[in-house]
Amino acid sequence: MDFLAEISSMGLLVLAFALLLVGLVGSFLPILPGPPIAWGGVLAAFFCGRFTISTLTLAVTAAVTVAVTVADYVLPPMFTKKGGGTKMGSLGATVGLVVGIFIPIPILALIFCPFFGAFLFEMLADPGDTKKAFDSAWGAFKGFLAGTGVKAIVCVAFAWILVLNLLKGWF
Repeated sequence: MDFLAEISSMGLLVLAFALLLVGLVGSFLPILPGPPIAWGGVLAAFFCGRFTISTLTLAVTAAVTVAVTVADYVLPPMFTKKGGGTKMGSLGATVGLVVGIFIPIPILALIFCPFFGAFLFEMLADPGDTKKAFDSAWGAFKGFLAGTGVKAIVCVAFAWILVLNLLKGWF
């Protein structure tokens, strides 16, 4: 029975780190909800015998996941609006982000495509106001960076919690 428990524990360990990795990637891609996936890694680790994650840690990381996920929906439009943008600018930033996934240099594309998408959509909505389009695009870009940065930091923090707990369990 100990052998089966060890295999199950190793499977949960692999699953935990796989979910953390996918969650980190999801912090940058709009099609994957990064922090909720990474939190799934924390949950898998909670049930793994090699970790000493408390119920309190599980609850706090769940609350952080919910807060970051909500903020991810609030920050980009807020920054876009603060920059003078409209819903078209926010839509353009989202379209740009999706298009950026398919460009061969993903990091550059994922950073600059939301900016260009917001600019283009604002220009389509009001062709004569280049300054407004630029300000909206800049706001959308800052919102994207803020949201992505927070999501990535949370996923890295979750990974750090697991690594520390794993090391504590081995030593």
